[in-house]
Amino acid sequence: MAVQNRSNHTVTGDIEAETASLDRHGYLFGQKITHSLSPLLHQVIYDHLSLRWGQVRLDSSDVRRFLDLIQHPSFYGASVTMPNKIAILPHLDEMTDECRDVGACNTIFLKHRGGRRLLCGDNTDVVGIRDAFRHNVADPAAAYHGRPALVVGGGGAARSAVYALRKWMAVTDIYLVNRDAAEVEAMMRDCTSRGYGQGLLHVATEEQAQALAGPGAAVGCVPDFAPRTDEEKLARRVTEALLSKDHQGAMLEMCYNPTPFTALGAVAEKRGWQVILGTEALIYQGLEKDQYWTGRPLEELPVEKVKAAIAANVAQRSQAR
Repeated sequence: MAVQNRSNHTVTGDIEAETASLDRHGYLFGQKITHSLSPLLHQVIYDHLSLRWGQVRLDSSDVRRFLDLIQHPSFYGASVTMPNKIAILPHLDEMTDECRDVGACNTIFLKHRGGRRLLCGDNTDVVGIRDAFRHNVADPAAAYHGRPALVVGGGGAARSAVYALRKWMAVTDIYLVNRDAAEVEAMMRDCTSRGYGQGLLHVATEEQAQALAGPGAAVGCVPDFAPRTDEEKLARRVTEALLSKDHQGAMLEMCYNPTPFTALGAVAEKRGWQVILGTEALIYQGLEKDQYWTGRPLEELPVEKVKAAIAANVAQRSQAR
């Protein structure tokens, strides 16, 4: 059963062969997923629980093929990544509030009701962001409660960050910085229409940044590339101006590939911020997924084993660079 991508090249690996030895299987459905840590994270959990389960990489944007594959009775759920997070939405039977409000699905799980199998979607990125702060910041009241927050970026991860900050983290205004003003405007419209866009402020110039109160929580949602265009360079200067205030809080850098030690994280750390690696958000959003898939509460999942496995993999990658 070969899977075709948009270039009509067969994706490496035979799906049936990969799933034949498993009692149950899931998918990581997206593109550019070769180096994803998702299958490793979930395998640590399944091994700990003595489950013959596994998550198979499905490098594809073919939603119809994916929908055919998941009809298999051994399918338990899927992680969904770019470019499929939005494309999958019309095919879901149910969505959580987070999935609906962010407008993107990164998790598929199953429900059974009245003899029907329901395809349900969630966005666990918001929990990953929330819990990355919750489990790493010793005094959130001092760090970011009652203070403005900062989100750098304008895509799906940025929307998840705004949702988490607004719903759970007791921040006031949320500053938005991005190279593309139209992207920020679209995000502000979307967040407002879905009920969590209050207090969003596009910070577009250094002068504007210098006049604002300093943020207490920051979330970086852009790739770890050196700024090249004039718009990218301006966005970096605006970000640095906001990170250079008298108050230093905690910054979560969502980017972790190829390494979680990013240039933007280094900028924040140099200015006295506590930097939380993107692998922390990865871990907590993954644990949220497996609570759906296995039916086990967080207390029964091997959190420390997962952290150790991810840290070891990151260290190995860093040594190989």
